[in-house]
This record gives sequence, structure tokens and C-alpha cells, in this order.
Amino acid sequence: MHYSIKSLLTTIWLLCACAMLISATSVDAAAKAQATKDGSQIQPDNYYPKVKLVTSMGEFVVELDRRKAPITVNNFLKYVDLRSYEDTIFHRVIPGFVVQGGGYTAEFEPKPSLGTIFNESGNGLKNETYTIAMARQTDPHSATRQFYFNMRDTPSLDPGRNWGYTVFGYVSEGSEVLDAISEVETQYSMNLRAPDVPIEPVLLLKAQILPEVVFN
Repeated sequence: MHYSIKSLLTTIWLLCACAMLISATSVDAAAKAQATKDGSQIQPDNYYPKVKLVTSMGEFVVELDRRKAPITVNNFLKYVDLRSYEDTIFHRVIPGFVVQGGGYTAEFEPKPSLGTIFNESGNGLKNETYTIAMARQTDPHSATRQFYFNMRDTPSLDPGRNWGYTVFGYVSEGSEVLDAISEVETQYSMNLRAPDVPIEPVLLLKAQILPEVVFN
């Protein structure tokens, strides 16, 4: 009887140890899975990744600044990697001010969000001409997937006594395409219940992460 009880206790101890090991492994796997979802795994050693945006009016390239805006850049890359920006529209266009997109389909259906991100507007990057920045609501930490391009220097969007709008890169090639987009005719949209919506949809057909440049 004594031998049987001892064997039973040993078996129970081994089962508990295995259960703890499996649980720890599951937690570790979940943590790794979460890490791969935030965009940090995309060209992880590249501080200045480039993304080509192909639109219905031409294409241009943005260079992102991961050193100064890591959270925002990783978030943007995550949507690009998931091909979630494909076939969206630039829904807000104001000449000499802003070209905004990334949030709606051509049918004005909102695209799904993967959650809000921390506001990095105090990173030293300014809302200057041809920079890319995150759109948000009144809450400074409400940015999700929509972005905009500055078509002029707009210091009022930079942080001061209040939070600003996070700049995380600039247009490195093809700024003339943005110039053309910024001049399209717009109107009030009943679908979005908003002004400054292009009459003829300007589509973001594809967003592609460019290969990392390797220096020997």
C-alpha cells in the first residue's frame, strides 16, 4: 500500500510538472505570436524601411523613420504586410493642405482597425511638406490606420502645450503624384457625411514594402 501511494504521488507530481511546462510554453508561444503581429518583425534591422504606394494616379515611395517613430512605423508596416491598404481610397483631399486615406473602401465602407497606438508626435519630426503622419480623433492616442500627407508646412499640427499629430516618414520619390492628387475636384459626400471627398475616387491600389538595401 505504501509503495502504491508513493507511486501515485510521484505520478501526480510529474503530471503537475508537465502541465506547468505546457502552460509556460503556451504563454511563451502566445508572447512570440503577439510580437509578430505588431510589425516589428518586418525588416527588423532596417531603421528606414521604404514602402511604394501605387495609386490610380501614379505611384510614389515613402521612407519611414523607425528610429524616431518605432510604434507608428511598425503599425503602418503591419497594415501594409496584411495588404489591408489595398483598394482603399484617399477620402479627404484639400489643396495646399492635406491628402488623407487608408480608412475606407471605394464603396465608402470602413476598413477594420487593429487597435489604437501611442502618440509619438514628440519625436522631433515636423508636419512639413510631403511628410506622412497619422490621422486621429480628439483623443491624442486614438490613431489606428488612417494616415495623411502634408501638402504644406503645418506647424499647428506639431506638439506644443498639447499633443500633436505623429509624423513618421516622408515622400522620397514621386511627390508630383501627390501634387496631382491634391488638386482633384472634390465635393460633399453623403456617404461619409463629410466635405473634401474626391468626385472621382482616387484609389490606393497597392502598398508594397520595398526590399531592404544592404551595404557590403
